Amino acid sequence: MEAEIITLAARVKQIKPSPTLAVNAKAKALKAAGADILNFSVGEPDFDTPPHVREAGKKAIDEGFTRYTAVPGIPELREAIASRLAQDKGWSYEPDQIQVCCGGKHGLYNMAQALFGPGDEVLIPTPYWVSYPPIVLLAGATPVKVPLSEANDFDLTEELLTRYATPKTKAIILNSPSNPTGAVFSAKALEAVAKLALANKWLIISDDIYDTIVYGDGKLPHILDVDKRLA
Repeated sequence: MEAEIITLAARVKQIKPSPTLAVNAKAKALKAAGADILNFSVGEPDFDTPPHVREAGKKAIDEGFTRYTAVPGIPELREAIASRLAQDKGWSYEPDQIQVCCGGKHGLYNMAQALFGPGDEVLIPTPYWVSYPPIVLLAGATPVKVPLSEANDFDLTEELLTRYATPKTKAIILNSPSNPTGAVFSAKALEAVAKLALANKWLIISDDIYDTIVYGDGKLPHILDVDKRLA
């Protein structure tokens, strides 16, 4: 009797292996073979977890803090995040408006599953972090790539957004500073996003994971500072 073949769901079949991990595996193989390799694939720090973080983790285990917690995160953590946002950004949010997740990718995946579906289109400025399109596809929606130009410092424009938007556009994903270019969207670009989002009821997904890795004296423009109606 032949073994039964497991058939993957159609939504999974459209997802390809991570190109980042593929490049990382190739770099490691070349390095193991003796090649002089600089690996720019996986964004993993070259330093260990800071001692005070390690100690806090050990202390939590020793004190029995290992059981189920509130789904959105423990109240103390959400309060600390709200306080940090107010202190660093001047944004006012209540702890019950904050959701703690297992990581950036997990948060974005949950967001897409909750908000997107078949027939929806999601604008993704390009170049982009490689996980954005699969996250959109797994929600049944269609990623629409908006090509940015190095000649324009990889900045968005109202003309570009209008060209690629359709009545099916549900959201736009912003990542500033950008992975992989490091580019920062200008205040003018964010004003264009805000204008079109408010007029067309788009959702704005702002992935701010790199917002502290900014060099120079200027303030990093943010979509929430452009138009308070978006907060």
